[in-house]
Amino acid sequence: MFWSAHNPRKKSLFRDRQYMSLLIYNNQQQHETALRSKEMWEKELGGPIKTEFQEASTFYQAEDYHQKYFLKRFPRAVKALESVYPTARQLTDSTVAARMNGMVRGSGKTAELKKELLTWNISEQEKTQLLQALDQVRW
Repeated sequence: MFWSAHNPRKKSLFRDRQYMSLLIYNNQQQHETALRSKEMWEKELGGPIKTEFQEASTFYQAEDYHQKYFLKRFPRAVKALESVYPTARQLTDSTVAARMNGMVRGSGKTAELKKELLTWNISEQEKTQLLQALDQVRW
């Protein structure tokens, strides 16, 4: 999923490293798995992948105004999610907000997200609430 969720062959449009494609691993096994996966995707895509690999270390979240930056351009979508995630931190940390932030940039469709969230390890009530929230969103 990681490789298909963005264009790993493309250098960031921004010069800063904060927007780079980065795969963080926790141990040697994850690193080796990621490298094998990268090699397979390079063959599939027909060229080198620019994603960097880094061992996990201290991680600092970006300032709040950077969180879900593209999604925040659609206040109705954010409002719909607030019924499920009432605090800014809950919303920022939610998988659905991350997926929707990507959708705004052209990665994925609402129908795909609805199908995917049915497989998530969340309560049936939360699934229902998220599906209802997604039905309210008008891009």
